[in-house]
Amino acid sequence: MLCDDDFLMMIELSENTYNSRLSRSEPKFKLWRSAGLLLTYKCNCACEFCYYNCGPDKGGLMPVETAIGAWQSLKTLAGDGAKIHITGGEAFLYWDHLQRVLEAANRENLGKVDLIETNGYWATSEKIARDRLRRLDELGMNRFKVSTDPFHQEYVDVELVRRLAEAAADVLGPERVLVRWRKYLDDPIEMKDISPAERDKNYISAINDYPCRFTGRAAGKLAELIAAQRMGGGVGAALCGCPGRPRRVAPTGFGIASPELAIPEANCTSDFLGAKGVHIDPFGNVFSGTCSGIIFGNVNRTPLEEIWKQFDPAKDDFLNTLFNSGPSGLLAEAEKQGYKRQQAYAGKCHLCTGIRQYLIETGLGKPIVGPPECYDDPRRSAADTPE
Repeated sequence: MLCDDDFLMMIELSENTYNSRLSRSEPKFKLWRSAGLLLTYKCNCACEFCYYNCGPDKGGLMPVETAIGAWQSLKTLAGDGAKIHITGGEAFLYWDHLQRVLEAANRENLGKVDLIETNGYWATSEKIARDRLRRLDELGMNRFKVSTDPFHQEYVDVELVRRLAEAAADVLGPERVLVRWRKYLDDPIEMKDISPAERDKNYISAINDYPCRFTGRAAGKLAELIAAQRMGGGVGAALCGCPGRPRRVAPTGFGIASPELAIPEANCTSDFLGAKGVHIDPFGNVFSGTCSGIIFGNVNRTPLEEIWKQFDPAKDDFLNTLFNSGPSGLLAEAEKQGYKRQQAYAGKCHLCTGIRQYLIETGLGKPIVGPPECYDDPRRSAADTPE
């Protein structure tokens, strides 16, 4: 077990393989200071914007040992500035298991979990909501986050979310409660018993309010809807609400540079170098930032600090292409293998996920592309734990 003194020093940037080759003035691969533990891919919702393709038919449950090992490794990597948050899927589907993780963290003196996320489906009574919030407070939760938006409200009654948010503010104090996004809690949008056309309109409006990455399930219907909107009404029509005016391309790759550009060509250098955190799935797979389905390593085989130290895009052809050329650099080879390009893409993440989805479906993918739970694959198995 690690003692408190072991957490006082964090690893230097120069200890990373990629960084060690660079001059002092070149941008470095940042230290990971946060980690999101995806307790499970299972969720009572199947939101169209879900980065990780979670849903009722998905599985996996992170063992307590995996969670604690990753937590300890993050503190070795980032010192006392390390922050852990617990998410899913829906972590509260496994309430007893969630408590066991936090109890183990207390025994190991790992400090407070920074944030726990939920969609609030379980707040079916005031007593249940308050009892669980008090228990989380006892176990050392710093902040609590509940999701509310048009995507979640297709599946979760907004009154449950409102009850939970109000109880949390009372039990924990409002400064420790986050509502994502409060706009929709204060003025909810009806998402049940509406026509497909109305639902699509609400989707576009939500993305206009809060842009997302088109990875996971978000690279399916939602991204295709945005791409089709652009084809018919210009780049700005779907995302900025200003017909005919192109939306500025963000560093993360949202948007396309001009209405005429069907293939987003930005590279992923800044995405990988600038990521200050990772997500770790139930099987121990490590994803950089929100790049779900691109595996940097597995904490069940290699400690997180060693995965960070060993990161070097040059070690893998697929990753090296993304790093230097972006998803457009993968397109020619993917087409040789049978991938059919779309007329337009909602952004580079849409293109990247589409190619990776094809590789998963056809069995042509490399170990770095996975696990199947992040993709729509009828052959997926919860037992799969690729490197």
